[in-house]
Amino acid sequence: MALLGGGFSTDEDGLLDDWLLDHARGDRPKVCFVPTASGDAPAYIDQFLRAFESRDCEPSVLPLFRRELDDDSLRTFLLSQDVVYVGGGNTANLLAVWRAHGVDRVLRDAYDRGTLLCGISAGANCWAEGSHTDSFGPLTFLRDGLGLLPGSICPHYDSQPGRRTSYREAVAAGMLPSGWAVGDGVGALFVDGRLEDAVSTAPQARLYRVEADGDGGHGAGERALPCRLLDGSG
Repeated sequence: MALLGGGFSTDEDGLLDDWLLDHARGDRPKVCFVPTASGDAPAYIDQFLRAFESRDCEPSVLPLFRRELDDDSLRTFLLSQDVVYVGGGNTANLLAVWRAHGVDRVLRDAYDRGTLLCGISAGANCWAEGSHTDSFGPLTFLRDGLGLLPGSICPHYDSQPGRRTSYREAVAAGMLPSGWAVGDGVGALFVDGRLEDAVSTAPQARLYRVEADGDGGHGAGERALPCRLLDGSG
């Protein structure tokens, strides 16, 4: 599983997407973009296809607002993918639509079979037990994730005003479990729930571990984790 603080939709250098593909199985991985959180926005889909059609992979898209596949075909299609790349948007809406179509159950099976699950913003939030989100307007917490990654996730940690304070308050109050705060420009790879690699596209970009005090207090501390700098040199 990979949490992305960037990628084709925000970065021009392509470094995080190249790093992602380096961790995919196979020489020419099948990469499926799932744009549910944006309501299957056509411009977002076009942006993905432009970015990945030029790479050594087989890109595809799974639309759900104009669904074309029956249940069996949808399952077969998703389980055939090497990478499922989930776009940003509204986390709460994403989870609701997935559950209505049974996509959540198929993705659990895909994960168990070794498919690399990843995404940015809402596409990162969805994998954990809970997340920090603006799905309802103001920044708040959502305790309704898929739970494939233990704990919680906060995207845009050091770039969106209020994120850092609001997430730490939610963890301190026990509204969210301890978790991972992803700065923009960061990529974090997890294997069986454990952090295996952390990279960044800028020296100041950070991945943080945020945990409650654990001593009966009402605070939460953050710990910046070392990130390997991607420079495109190979």
